[in-house]
Amino acid sequence: MKFSLFLGTALAATQVASAHEDPRVTVKNGTLTGVYNSQYNQDYFLGIPYAQPPVGNRRFRNPASYNESWADGRDAKALGPACIGYGSSAWGYAASEDCLLLNVYRPAGLFGKPLPVLVWIFGGGFVQGSGSDARYNLTFLVDRSVEMGQPIIAVNLNYRLSAWGFLASQEVADGGDSNFGLRDQRLALQWVHENIRAFGGDPSQVTIWGQSAGGQSVGRQLLAYGGRDDDLFRTAVMDSGYPISDDLPQNASQAQYNQLVARAGCEGQPDTLKCLREVPTDQLNTAINTTALINWRPAIDNDFIAVNSKQQFRNGQFVRVPIITGANTAEATGITPPSAINTTEQFRAALPSSYTDAFKDKIVELYPAGMADNSFPNLPADYIPSAYPYGLQYLNAATYFSDRLIASRRATCQRWAELGLPAYCYHFNAIPAWAGPLDGSAHFAEVAFAQYNLLGVGYAPNRTPPFQGLGNEFRDLARLMASDYIAFVNSGDPNRWEGRRDAAPTNRQAVEKWPRYARASRCLGDPLVFKYDANITSKPERDNWRKEGIALINSLI
Repeated sequence: MKFSLFLGTALAATQVASAHEDPRVTVKNGTLTGVYNSQYNQDYFLGIPYAQPPVGNRRFRNPASYNESWADGRDAKALGPACIGYGSSAWGYAASEDCLLLNVYRPAGLFGKPLPVLVWIFGGGFVQGSGSDARYNLTFLVDRSVEMGQPIIAVNLNYRLSAWGFLASQEVADGGDSNFGLRDQRLALQWVHENIRAFGGDPSQVTIWGQSAGGQSVGRQLLAYGGRDDDLFRTAVMDSGYPISDDLPQNASQAQYNQLVARAGCEGQPDTLKCLREVPTDQLNTAINTTALINWRPAIDNDFIAVNSKQQFRNGQFVRVPIITGANTAEATGITPPSAINTTEQFRAALPSSYTDAFKDKIVELYPAGMADNSFPNLPADYIPSAYPYGLQYLNAATYFSDRLIASRRATCQRWAELGLPAYCYHFNAIPAWAGPLDGSAHFAEVAFAQYNLLGVGYAPNRTPPFQGLGNEFRDLARLMASDYIAFVNSGDPNRWEGRRDAAPTNRQAVEKWPRYARASRCLGDPLVFKYDANITSKPERDNWRKEGIALINSLI
């Protein structure tokens, strides 16, 4: 791996420039001048606007295509600000309302056949994250693609967050606006479709990829407008996020909207939405980022989200493309209720309020204290329940909450198989350096592996870099996973790259083929997923762990 020239959070021209001539491309709005990275032989085009700034009267409205021309060209040499969210500054990037920007990373000098395109959509619960986040620097993935002989162009993007992206109320609906953040993503995909050929990309070979809320976003793009296919992507990757959600109608957020109006000083105004659009940014952000008001999410609007996603999912109303999707062993260790769960009654009380008493009884029965089949297969034997800082029933509670995500992954794979669609499903079981024994293979653990970020760029000082102090088998795993994803972008099949069989030299075992997910049958048994592991050689395994509990969870879909 080459040494990185940009260990900070920005890719300024002074950090990556060389004697190489600045790369230029001409898109629909004019000519962009990027910057060349001699260390990785890549061209960067950074901070490109794809929509009109959502400021002033455009605040809390659906995005509009960028409508300015650059008669004298435009520099695209530095990352722009993140969209305002919750806690953005913790990861070292500036935030602004004027944030609807994207970044393009391409191999330099490859100007022959148009290249497949990978579009990354970040996660963060729809309240935080950014395309400017150094953890999501796509340089390493593009570098690996060239090394493999399967070069790609990579794009990441910003979309609006929290109330800035998902304000919902009758007032918002009356204006014909909704789910601005998801519509931002859609507009960015349309920009890619219209302009990526200028960078050497193939608009007919686009893969969209996201993790967590980014994975949910990919699912939302599959379901958008009742499953309408706008020919914006041909494959999709969903890591720990799926096209299945508990959706609420827009007016379900009316009380929260009213609270925001009051906190922002707009109560009593004849047009409260107009007033909110006029409140100074910092003042409004303070009103939004209070404990009661940070939980803004996508909502049914009878347009972009036409109906409840579970209903659409059951009806097969989604864009039918090949997918990679997966989950981590201990998905919920970061989101299990933080208060100690010591008794069965406390566990029961932590279950969703929408569950009936009978359903809660069944969950408690299937996830008992001391259950051996839990989300911590790598927990050291000397850990005893009395030492758990989160309570005596932490293991079974964390396992249940993890299984809620794993259940959605399983349901997604099963639905694709029922429809005869290619689905490559995985189980990620490696533990990065930042995770402790009671974190396990937690939510987000796979991202650095899949993006081949061996240097851990962007993690310190908030987290220990993922590979710090770990053995070569973890780097082998990252090379395998990243290469599988790159092959999928190129061909729709993660197995199609030279050297995959020998991708685990540390363990000295051949890596088996990743099988397509199949329907369970009496003859073939349970379908297979691919287990990504660092302690042993990654290999296929039966998708049947905690079968009864996960089936119960999925009975609500």
